[in-house]
Amino acid sequence: MKKLQDKVALVTGSGRGIGRCIALKMASEGAKVVVNDLDREPAEAVVAEIIAAGGQAVACVGSVSAPDFAERFVKTAVDTYAGIDIIVNNAGFTWDNVIQKMSDEQWYAIIDCHLTAPFRILRAAQPFISAAAKQEAAEGREVFRKVVNISSGAASGNPGQSNYSAAKAGILGMTKTLAKEWGRLKVNVNCVAFGLIETRLTQALAGDESKTVQIEGREIKVGVQQSMLDNAARVIPLGRPGKPEEAAGAVYSLCTPEMDFVSGQVIYCSGGVVVNM
Repeated sequence: MKKLQDKVALVTGSGRGIGRCIALKMASEGAKVVVNDLDREPAEAVVAEIIAAGGQAVACVGSVSAPDFAERFVKTAVDTYAGIDIIVNNAGFTWDNVIQKMSDEQWYAIIDCHLTAPFRILRAAQPFISAAAKQEAAEGREVFRKVVNISSGAASGNPGQSNYSAAKAGILGMTKTLAKEWGRLKVNVNCVAFGLIETRLTQALAGDESKTVQIEGREIKVGVQQSMLDNAARVIPLGRPGKPEEAAGAVYSLCTPEMDFVSGQVIYCSGGVVVNM
């Protein structure tokens, strides 16, 4: 029996990068996955990959920041698979600037994606989770569900990232609050905070080259100068950035039955970098 056999897992931002690896790992362990991405093509590609490997998945395309997204995301899981067992709030991007140059649009785009969207998704899921937990309790069954929110070492503060750092610090507070609110519902609510992970957002730039990606109609600069990556790697005790598969493994581990008595915790997937909060 696979560890997540027949569990229903909702993973935001799972068409690319770390989110894709999370979705594939969940599916490989038997979960039915609701895959989300801003764009249809990568979302459906991950769904096809899961199905080709013998798993089950469905796409829910769209921006997690859209006001109607949370209800649509939850409804997709319930209508398709009649359940919600795992929620991973992974979607995100960075849009950096020093505070005196940061626009309201930059501030709210990052806060809405990293903090407001998880809040809305968890709020939308609560009625289903509560009803299911009450029924299971009446039947004398103890069934655990899992929420994994994604934070970052930047939650302790990063120059040029007042928006991102604030959002990632906020998700820590939300995690610890929900762990207390939802304990009676047998929901383990935890957080994984990533250090430097190799993704398209942290790809090395050559010289003065600048790369951008399209995110909700915005041209967002991505990539990091090679010298900065080299410096970052030197302070990582394990000597290198993490791989997306390793980041996904940290998330997956919190969704396993072995973690049924772990809640309200923050796991740093950072290669040994210690973050003081």
